[in-house]
Amino acid sequence: MVDPVEEAPAPRDARAPEAVTRARAPEALARALGDLRTALAALRLPLDLPDAAHERASVEAMLGQIDDHLLPRVRQMGAPLLAVVGGSTGAGKSTLVNSLLGADVTAAGVLRPTTRSPVLVHHPDDVVWFTGDRILPRLPRVTGGEATGRALRLVGHLAVPRGLALLDAPDIDSVVAENRRLGEELLGAADLWVFVTTAARYADAVPWDLLDAAARRNAVVAMVLNRVDPRARDAVTADLATMLTERGLTDTRLLVVPESRLDAGRLPGEALRELDRWLRSVAADDASRSEVARRSVRGGVLDLVSRAPAAAAAADAQAAHARGLRAVAHQAYEDALRSLESATSDGTMLRGEVLARWQEFVGTGELLRAIETKVSSWRDRAAAFVRGRPAPEPVTAAIGAGLVDLVVDAADRASDRTYAAWRADPAGERLVEGLRLSRSSADLRERISGEVRAWQGGVLDLVSTEGAGRRSTARALSFGVNGLGAALMVTIFASTGGLTTAEVGVAGGAAVLAQRLLEAVFGDDAVRRLTRTAQHDLTRRLAAVLDVEAARFTTVLDALDLSGVTAVAGDRVRGAAREAGEALGAVPELGHDALAPAEPPEPEAGTDATSSADEPRPWWRRWWGA
Repeated sequence: MVDPVEEAPAPRDARAPEAVTRARAPEALARALGDLRTALAALRLPLDLPDAAHERASVEAMLGQIDDHLLPRVRQMGAPLLAVVGGSTGAGKSTLVNSLLGADVTAAGVLRPTTRSPVLVHHPDDVVWFTGDRILPRLPRVTGGEATGRALRLVGHLAVPRGLALLDAPDIDSVVAENRRLGEELLGAADLWVFVTTAARYADAVPWDLLDAAARRNAVVAMVLNRVDPRARDAVTADLATMLTERGLTDTRLLVVPESRLDAGRLPGEALRELDRWLRSVAADDASRSEVARRSVRGGVLDLVSRAPAAAAAADAQAAHARGLRAVAHQAYEDALRSLESATSDGTMLRGEVLARWQEFVGTGELLRAIETKVSSWRDRAAAFVRGRPAPEPVTAAIGAGLVDLVVDAADRASDRTYAAWRADPAGERLVEGLRLSRSSADLRERISGEVRAWQGGVLDLVSTEGAGRRSTARALSFGVNGLGAALMVTIFASTGGLTTAEVGVAGGAAVLAQRLLEAVFGDDAVRRLTRTAQHDLTRRLAAVLDVEAARFTTVLDALDLSGVTAVAGDRVRGAAREAGEALGAVPELGHDALAPAEPPEPEAGTDATSSADEPRPWWRRWWGA
């Protein structure tokens, strides 16, 4: 007997389970953000609904926020902070950056817009963090020269503290639309925002829209009030501070740069002392940088989670609206088919040319009176009467022409009805713009004619097949296959419900004559079966023609790709957002209370509680002026 071999225990992480969970939490958050990004990217918002433009821009901004900031930051929390310097046209952003560094690293001048391509200034030792696509992956990098268009120019400079990079962004209210979009995109990638404005421009609406976004993200924000007249400093700063408080930006650090004479295009160091000190305090040590990074991640994820339901609802609204437009088209053509089914069964077809040709074929008078005789003698009487009568082909031709006109008219009405309904809808109007959809297809009459000929050929085949076993009857009558086929077509339209009083006597009697003739040849059950089969075939062919016509509208919707995956895209976004929120809460340093300042300790007995005012303020209070 072989001794049992002791099974080696499975390898396991040497750390405690709680420590393992804590270590893997950022990975789970990164996966959740990736899933949310995938769900957002799958949203389709092509219809021009009232808020569609805003909703598309919002989704695009959310995707950019994930790609440009959150995912890179979550994966590498120790990477240098990115401080984006943004603001209004002419606020002096580039001059401010050049003055802080004591070198002309970004273009400044009187021409507007000055900053056409963003400039990222970093410490030379940190260059590896920015040459790749870790952040802003959609912007190509340019080093050692000027950049044009959507490109990020990298500049290394020793005056920039390690662990911090300054990005001079295009004007957020630029007259160039691409510059505005790029400026907003760059702010979405920021760990902290440096907004530059002036005493004359700080109340402008555009910057405050972006500052509202900063408030939603609980971002670290410094508001730089540039070129302030010392005599107006107190009044301006008080008013601006009030506005910041009213917009939920109570943590914003308000920094003032007094009006100063430029020296070689740069401000004197004294004018920027407060801003320089604040930026260096942010990058002073790992703990300070880490706290800013965690705050930016937490605020950004919570912002995404709060905005995701609106994006999902927008996708739901698009899918629902597309279904509504599709239903309008389907309903119009379904009604057209029902009207054709009615017109081909209520006697409507036994009017005009069809009635005249049928009367010529079967005659009136003696043959109609023969209906009243016994069925046993009907074959002989009919056979005697129809010898030498006109050929049945004119009846078939009249029925075919009547059917073609009937279907074209129904299709035209359905086209006009659908087109009018879509034109009355803003989204639908855009879809049919420039398309010839108010009338039916140009080749519709030709296609219907082909279907009617095929149907009539099928009717003759039915009669021929059914009569194959009834040769004695077929020989006794002189109607033949074509005549019996014409009679079967007339029987299909035999109901007199659509006939006027004057027509009932003639057309109704002629229809009954056709039915009696068929019954005499084939029998009651066979006639009912032949009639049902021929009616079903006709309805099927008419439905197919109308489906092609309806597809002229529905294909426009199909091209928008609002079915299938898109139908559940909203639910996927909602689910991914919930998972991202849960993953955020599982990261200890990013949890709900992780960034809340600790309560000050109770003073020890016998200690003057007011003496703490003389102690150094903690870093988080120094940053936001608390």
